[in-house]
Amino acid sequence: MYLHSTEEDNTTRFPELGQKTDNPFHLQEDHSKSSSMLTLDSGILSDEQFYIIILFIIYASQIINTCAIIANGLSIAVFVKLGFSEPSNISLTALAVCDFSLAVLYTWNNLCFWLTYHNFRLPFHSANVSFLTGGAQLAYLSTTIAWITAFISLERCLCILLPLKVRRLITPRGTFVAMLIIILLTFCPSLFTYIRYKFVWAFNPYQNRTILNTTPVNSEFAILLEKISIAICGVIQPLLAFSIVLTCSVRLIVQLRKISCWRMSVTSAKSRRVQPEENLAASSPAAGVRISQKEKRLVRMVVAIATIFNVSYVPTCIGLLCYVVFDEFNLFGVYRRLFLVSGYIISWGQSISGSVNILIYYKMASKFRSVFRRLVCLDRQKQERDMNFNSISHYIVCNE
Repeated sequence: MYLHSTEEDNTTRFPELGQKTDNPFHLQEDHSKSSSMLTLDSGILSDEQFYIIILFIIYASQIINTCAIIANGLSIAVFVKLGFSEPSNISLTALAVCDFSLAVLYTWNNLCFWLTYHNFRLPFHSANVSFLTGGAQLAYLSTTIAWITAFISLERCLCILLPLKVRRLITPRGTFVAMLIIILLTFCPSLFTYIRYKFVWAFNPYQNRTILNTTPVNSEFAILLEKISIAICGVIQPLLAFSIVLTCSVRLIVQLRKISCWRMSVTSAKSRRVQPEENLAASSPAAGVRISQKEKRLVRMVVAIATIFNVSYVPTCIGLLCYVVFDEFNLFGVYRRLFLVSGYIISWGQSISGSVNILIYYKMASKFRSVFRRLVCLDRQKQERDMNFNSISHYIVCNE
């Protein structure tokens, strides 16, 4: 979610009698629109109530973003120590890097809102500048995260269904190339924003000086390019990636259930000695279904990551659909306040999804857990406690 305004004259946070100041967050009444806009925008909440709600959401969002930055920073450090000999480490590292970047961009947007709200006399228009330095990239980066999650889910799904064929295709080099392609196709189109908008030095009458601002480029080519970019990268790609993750998650859950049921039947039959082992293997639910415990743990970890992503990404899909279907669901439309509030609430889900992944890694990946404990010196503290306990025990025994 980003905040962006191209209007030069703005009113106060809590406007009284049309008093003016350099704050873009008061949403002005647009007399060019119908009276229904004024009712929907100003009749539900007063300006003061609206800003109290927004500030609460911003502060809560920043707490979540801080946790996401710390968690993904630790995850990246652990994966670097583990190395990239396994394809799954490469894709999970790319996911952690994107989650870390998303949390940093949200933090920058929150800081710009806070600076604008308190009317700091800065040499730049913080709300507008934050749009081109972070806000415009948020939607594209969310799409990148969605496609990386889709790749991880699809790769695990194919490894279960076609283990012999996929293992020759899913290599560390192939995974690295796939991550680069995903980034190029999903995040790099955010550079088109700089064709539609540009930085300018503009005179600010409230500060009586020239400050850095942004302005739209109203050429037909720039407008058309923006619409195509939003339609493909902001709507079609996220919904398609969400569909792939959801489908692969369901398929993996079903397959894991089949494997568990088959193993239980094998164990039960062996205990009763009713059927020879060869016939039981032939009755397997699918060829190559007998996966190792390591592969099974990895599949469960991917299912957990995909499930959390699906739950957290549903509000994003709803917001994207509303943005496309309803013309007034934007920063300058009838539902502009709802647009702001819903955008920040959507950011909660994305940040929480990126924060809890480290807990999944720690719970389900033994190598990750071991390196993580060494990284944060948990094992050293445990060893010191054990040594101190042994020393005290030895001292008590000797004295007795």
